Amino acid sequence: MTGTVYLEDVETTRVVATKEENGPSSSSGGPGGVTKPATQSTSSVKRQRTLMDMLSGSQGSQGKNTSDEPSTKKLKLIASGVSSSSSSSLKSIDSRFGLQKLNSIAFSMSSFQETLTEEQKGLLRLECEVMGKSWLKLLKDEIKKPYFIALKKFLWEEGVRGPDGSSPKLRIYPAPRNIYAWSNTPLGKVKVVILGQDPYHGPRQAHGLCFSVPSGVAVPPSLKNIYAELKAEYPEFQIPNHGNLSAWAANGVLMLNTCLTVRAGEPGSHSNKGWEEFTDRVVDVVDKYGGANLPAAGKSSESTGIGRGVVFLAWGAWAAKRVVKLTSGKHLILKSAHPSPKSADRGFFGNNHFQLANEWLEAKYGLEGKVDWCNLDVKQEL
Repeated sequence: MTGTVYLEDVETTRVVATKEENGPSSSSGGPGGVTKPATQSTSSVKRQRTLMDMLSGSQGSQGKNTSDEPSTKKLKLIASGVSSSSSSSLKSIDSRFGLQKLNSIAFSMSSFQETLTEEQKGLLRLECEVMGKSWLKLLKDEIKKPYFIALKKFLWEEGVRGPDGSSPKLRIYPAPRNIYAWSNTPLGKVKVVILGQDPYHGPRQAHGLCFSVPSGVAVPPSLKNIYAELKAEYPEFQIPNHGNLSAWAANGVLMLNTCLTVRAGEPGSHSNKGWEEFTDRVVDVVDKYGGANLPAAGKSSESTGIGRGVVFLAWGAWAAKRVVKLTSGKHLILKSAHPSPKSADRGFFGNNHFQLANEWLEAKYGLEGKVDWCNLDVKQEL
């Protein structure tokens, strides 16, 4: 049964019991309706409006009174699975940001799938089976939108279907099961975001993390330049004989391409199909909750449950466009030329981004917030 927290439940002076059943709410009692609250003082109503402003960013409208009882429209705060007691409400809402804390956001896969049509169940099976749940619970409404369903229909025709049930002649990279490999980095543990553009379009190269290639595949030129810059910043760094950056992902580095798929040998072939809008929403989610479960500096076990800021590494003009809407006061946004051999000499080399990122992370989150850039041991698991 769906549990719902209303603004009255946050009241310190009085908690008013409500009853809600499946179906739209009504202002009158009876099935599907909501019981009217008992009479409250004017000061209590004023407090409710103040909390509305704080939590939703705008004052809730008040209906006309037909009796001596003041009207108190309810503001639904939490979707499902959360206690309606005032203490749990206060714990799950961060009053400074008006956000529900990440770990208190309930998500049920079976309940979500019940909201899908049969067509959507087929098209979204990949997302339901392989996307990290810390991401899916915040993107579940996004993947039901018409643009994303249209994207999935396009990919279906391209041969991308379930995690293991795609067309035998599939010529799309990465493999379906790896399209959302970036989401294996838990949202609350994200420290740094590296933004790429397209997945690699050569055989066996792309595996769902931008700039990274599986072990055994030749290190691409751009990644070689990334290694060279890292070596210049950290002389102790031993350049590996592979290009697998999974250890960074395990350490809180989100490596996200703007487009998540590409046709073999055809760079940009899946641009403007919907991926750009979706990955913009991913960036929005990071803006709100990235680093939510990292401890505060000097308080090893404390976290706020909301994002206090992460580092964005935007290399190249394309990546710079993706972060233009972000607030530099909250995040550290580092921009430079792309590490491609065509542009690395024009500002990528010498950007000192790896050290700058760690200095900022240590100041905000303590020593645990730093990224061990020099450790690329592929035995690490997410």
